[in-house]
Amino acid sequence: MGSVLGALRIVDVLDIAIVAGLLWVLIAWVREARARIALGGVFAIAMLYWTAQWLDLRLTTTLLQGFIAVAALVLVVVFQDDLRRLFETITVVVIRNASPRPAADQLDELSALAFSLAHRRIGALFVLPGREPLDRLLEGGFFLDGRVSDPLLRSLVDPGTPGHDGAIVIRGGKVTRFGVHLPLSTEWSEIGGSGTRHAAGLGLAERSDALCIVVSEERGEVRIAWRARLERVGTAAELRGRLESFVRRTTGAKRRDSWLKRSLALSRERWREGIVASLLASAFWFYGTPREALDRGFKVVPIVIDNLPEGYRVALIDPPAVEIEFEGRARDLMMAPTGEFQIHVDAEDVASGNGALSIDPRDVEHPPELRIVGIDRSEVRLELRPL
Repeated sequence: MGSVLGALRIVDVLDIAIVAGLLWVLIAWVREARARIALGGVFAIAMLYWTAQWLDLRLTTTLLQGFIAVAALVLVVVFQDDLRRLFETITVVVIRNASPRPAADQLDELSALAFSLAHRRIGALFVLPGREPLDRLLEGGFFLDGRVSDPLLRSLVDPGTPGHDGAIVIRGGKVTRFGVHLPLSTEWSEIGGSGTRHAAGLGLAERSDALCIVVSEERGEVRIAWRARLERVGTAAELRGRLESFVRRTTGAKRRDSWLKRSLALSRERWREGIVASLLASAFWFYGTPREALDRGFKVVPIVIDNLPEGYRVALIDPPAVEIEFEGRARDLMMAPTGEFQIHVDAEDVASGNGALSIDPRDVEHPPELRIVGIDRSEVRLELRPL
């Protein structure tokens, strides 16, 4: 263990940090992926494949190789929605997309209206988009560009209106669309005995970062669907606080927060995934470092002529390059610049213009982290001619 830690360099720490970050994102994505149960089967097959390789079960390994090749294509189909959302999330983070911020009085009106409708047993479904695009998830409905107000929203949820059964999309304090159909969730354990509105709100929350307010006409209660969860809200004040927290996360106000503040907030929310990702990345590094020290690779190293006598030119170099075997970390072997490998031959050692020169490992210029373990050809024939 001490020797391995002694080999730890600054670039290795950076390497571990990058891998841990990628694993952190992957673990968080798996936890929210709708088809995450299927990943358990994939992991079990991968473990079986590695075990078969370790035990040298050749028939089993061959069959699993074909199965894994087919499974890779199937997984792309199964997880296409989750993968699309992952790449959209990465794009949103890079461009720092933000939704417009609604006014404070509009959040007050929306919170009060939700509980007023629940008290009167009028069902409603309000959608507040986050940073991720929703167009591909919304179907049908009617477009509108009206300012959020109590009279407008009441008119849209009136049981006698055409769009009553659909969702109302509110972006930046304006009703942009109503009577919209949303994808339905199949997480019956989360939906319970609730109706279609709850399934629709949860379905959108599973596929995006949008927040849905679901008003139940059967139970006379208000729930929030967010991050693939349905949560009951007890009072208008509590709903107002949840809306304010959501708005801070998704609107332009978040742009003013410092990078450090945002990172700390994310770390507090996802600290468990962060610990698991860091442990896995460290384990991968510790596992890979001893094996990397034994890796070998060949490099074709060119001949470079030094001290060419005045009035002479090089007529022949045979061979012009020599294949040399090096030992070192696989990372160093792969990433070493080609220009750092040269074999220096002293032309002054050629007596009469023709001669065979021996290649000594000391004549080979190479990165110091690599070691020469074999030279394919130990002599170079050099022929000089007068100009």
